[in-house]
Amino acid sequence: MESRTIRIGTRDSELALWQAHTVQNKLENLGHTTTLVPVKSTGDIVLDKPLYELGITGIFTKTLDIAMINNDIDIAVHSMKDVPTALPKGIVEAAVLERANTKDILLHKGLDFLDAKGTIATGSLRRQAQWLHKYPNHQVVDLRGNVNTRMQKLKDSDWNGAIFAAAGLERINLKPKEYLDLDWMVPAPAQGAMLVVAKEKDTYCLEALSHLDHADSKICVHIEREFLRELEGGCTAPIGALAEIEGDQIHFTGVLFSLDGKDKIEVSKTIKLEDNKNFGIHCAQEVLNNGGKKLMKKIKASLK
Repeated sequence: MESRTIRIGTRDSELALWQAHTVQNKLENLGHTTTLVPVKSTGDIVLDKPLYELGITGIFTKTLDIAMINNDIDIAVHSMKDVPTALPKGIVEAAVLERANTKDILLHKGLDFLDAKGTIATGSLRRQAQWLHKYPNHQVVDLRGNVNTRMQKLKDSDWNGAIFAAAGLERINLKPKEYLDLDWMVPAPAQGAMLVVAKEKDTYCLEALSHLDHADSKICVHIEREFLRELEGGCTAPIGALAEIEGDQIHFTGVLFSLDGKDKIEVSKTIKLEDNKNFGIHCAQEVLNNGGKKLMKKIKASLK
């Protein structure tokens, strides 16, 4: 049997390294030899511009894609919600790990502002739109950087709170005692899931990683990403999606918002698990036919 050291590419933030170490441990438990190769991404370096202004979907994954194409790394570990729905030529999804918490949470300095005026920070158009939909008299400001940087910025600011993915904070033990579960907020497609990618022709790594794949998580995130791809067509928009398996059924909720949160188009459906093929696409088409086409045009025009 061929044996070689699997080079694991990762961003160098604390959370990204935690994710890479998790994959490393799982591979080593299966008897493989591995080494970590940390790489800085443009998304981590350029912190003074909102993500959508940088104009690249997949800004956090691009650097690792290039490292893989240049043969500097063999596999790369990502937060799946950061990964564009279309992967570069020659790179494929090798494993979706078991999904963690899908929720968004609010870190805050007291909640008395909720019924009054307030300022909330987030770098996500999806979170911004959903927050403004629920709290139209609040202000939302841009917040960028890795988890640690964003927590520090919140601490140093006069903002009332900032929105984070629960999974990210739980993974590196940064979730404070005081937080608010935003269970009304529909998460980003694939939120809480980790994806490992490899080269399409690298049978050694693909075989090794196939043992890390979690079937139910994979089905759910693929439905969510199908929904996203069908709606977006490569544009960043306030889109949320969550698929959950209960018994032999899948329940799906998908939303598209206007940037200011005023318009909301939602789809909610339950089907049999075995009927999941193209389910995300059908749900997206329902949104598009329900006013989504017009709304996406408006979003694209205003983000130019």
